[in-house]
Amino acid sequence: MPALQQIEELEFAGLAVCTAEERFGQNPPAPAIVNATLEEEHRKAQVFIDTYGGKLFEGYGAIAASNEIDALYIPLPPALHFRWAKEALSNGKHVLIEKPSTLAASDTKALTELAASGALALHENYMFAFHDQLNAIQDLIADGEIGDVRLYRISFGFPKRAGNDFRYDKALGGGALFDCGGYTIKYAGMLLGDTARILCAQSNHTDAFEVDVYGSATLVNDRGVTAQIAFGMDNSYKCDLEVWGSLGSLRSGRVLTAPAGFVPTVEITHGDATETRELPSDDAFAKSLKRFVQCIHEPDVREENYGILLRQSEMVDGFLKLAKGA
Repeated sequence: MPALQQIEELEFAGLAVCTAEERFGQNPPAPAIVNATLEEEHRKAQVFIDTYGGKLFEGYGAIAASNEIDALYIPLPPALHFRWAKEALSNGKHVLIEKPSTLAASDTKALTELAASGALALHENYMFAFHDQLNAIQDLIADGEIGDVRLYRISFGFPKRAGNDFRYDKALGGGALFDCGGYTIKYAGMLLGDTARILCAQSNHTDAFEVDVYGSATLVNDRGVTAQIAFGMDNSYKCDLEVWGSLGSLRSGRVLTAPAGFVPTVEITHGDATETRELPSDDAFAKSLKRFVQCIHEPDVREENYGILLRQSEMVDGFLKLAKGA
């Protein structure tokens, strides 16, 4: 919301609270549980509106169909993305969707086709991709600071959260791949370029949850440049990029999660000497929103974005097939 308030072209209109059917389907639990859940949702929504203004919509379907909005942000758990993005696009709304766009490349393809048919924006909110530190790192590599790249390594993981977190719920599209793993695949694809492909993938489970808890993969491009990725949501915290070159190496932390105003750094090592340099601070949240606005107004950017969404969803699908031995 602080980022949204910076964007002149966007105005916050309100938010929706789910109905009982939208939350529980045709087989709801006991009425007391239903009522308590919806009361808590309304309480949280009212706090949000008291802070930021806007209107409270009764139901996701209601806000998706409302003539009072032009665009809808969908921050729901991943398993709900396709249904409500489709509903919003079918009602002529531009859609900003949290990652992953959907749980299957076929569903993402269907959404891009629906968006294209109505000249509507569809933007997946991988905010880190717009941070200036990524360009600064690329410039260091391109300038030959560490020589020719021999290997990229991207690691992103965090400690276990509360047991009721949607990330650990299979029915809601939980799992490490769909959460933190998507970041590492996205960044590896950016580093390796359009010819990046996944060579091998490993998905790991524990007895505690039905979803994957950590994983890893190796990607390569047509020039033979390799990226190793690792991710997890029951791990010690890491958010690192390491680049091993012929003349040296570099390492940067917080490469995927730098908040607005944070000054990231990079360590450049040559032999026994290590130098730490500051990278640009930035507001990746605001820049992702600006990209969304571009998609709304500029057909070429909108079309490019469809391709970016499809590419990411296909890479995740590829990981799943390899991890399952398909």
